[in-house]
Amino acid sequence: MFDELCPSSLNPIRFGDKWAALVIRCLEGGPRRFSELRVPLRRVTPKVLTRSLRALERDGLVRRNVHAGRLRHVEYELTPVGRSLLEPIAVACAWTERHWDELLDARESYDDAARHDR
Repeated sequence: MFDELCPSSLNPIRFGDKWAALVIRCLEGGPRRFSELRVPLRRVTPKVLTRSLRALERDGLVRRNVHAGRLRHVEYELTPVGRSLLEPIAVACAWTERHWDELLDARESYDDAARHDR
């Protein structure tokens, strides 16, 4: 799912923004630090990832936890509402995977037609 040729970019269902569903899937296994999210989400700039995390937090899907102490750090985790999106996201990803070739063909046909119309 985190590969450059991932079908998620063709997913017609978007939660929050382009990267929100990927962030939610990254947090599926539990809390993660920003730097840990950057590994699977390497295509996302830090600025855009921060914006996505803030939007998800604002929508009540992600919780930002600041751990005080000698080594202060921040972790992000799914809220119960955010966790409830995992199933619909999985369904949308499965649909996209089943229709991957059709979606790519449609985009290619559209782009070819647009080039010829110029």
